[in-house]
Amino acid sequence: MRYTFRFLAFGLLLLGGCKQHPLTDYRPLDQAGMWSDTVEQLKKLNVSDPEVLQLVTLKSAGVSDDTCVALVDVAHQQQHLFSGADSVKSLAGASFAESQILEIARAGQLETISAEAVTLRLIGLSDPTVQMLLRRKLAHQPTLSSGEISRLKNTGLTEKQILERINRGMTDAQADKEIALREAERNHANTGFVRVHGRKR
Repeated sequence: MRYTFRFLAFGLLLLGGCKQHPLTDYRPLDQAGMWSDTVEQLKKLNVSDPEVLQLVTLKSAGVSDDTCVALVDVAHQQQHLFSGADSVKSLAGASFAESQILEIARAGQLETISAEAVTLRLIGLSDPTVQMLLRRKLAHQPTLSSGEISRLKNTGLTEKQILERINRGMTDAQADKEIALREAERNHANTGFVRVHGRKR
């Protein structure tokens, strides 16, 4: 009897671990313009109703069917449901390629650095620089935050000068100190005393 109980408990555990979603409504994907072959692939991945809504958001952002499937597959391999549609949409809107978005997703940082990545693009940095900074972040290498990079740029530093500081290992705290100094120097330079000469009689 004890062995029968253990067998039943083990069977229930397996069923719970499979996370089957037999009643998922896939019709919204068809209405969003997803190919039937893609929907079949998603069925094999046991996509849930919340994930269907996430995928509809991706389709509305113009994300390809292949990338939609890949993103769900990556999320499931990482033992969680796919919930990063808004992050993907933001990255796509900032002209990041789908291959770059997948790279971020595979690193498990889709929802943690997407805002940072978009900000780097909005700052006006060149594409090679943005890619280099993202690679550093994905590799967990020391990198200045997008906020500090933007502030350094506003003080007049060139992109090359900022990269030199990053490569030297500058931290956000060190950047903050340099920004304060550069802003103080700039403000001091703009407050020079100008003598007003009166009209001679």
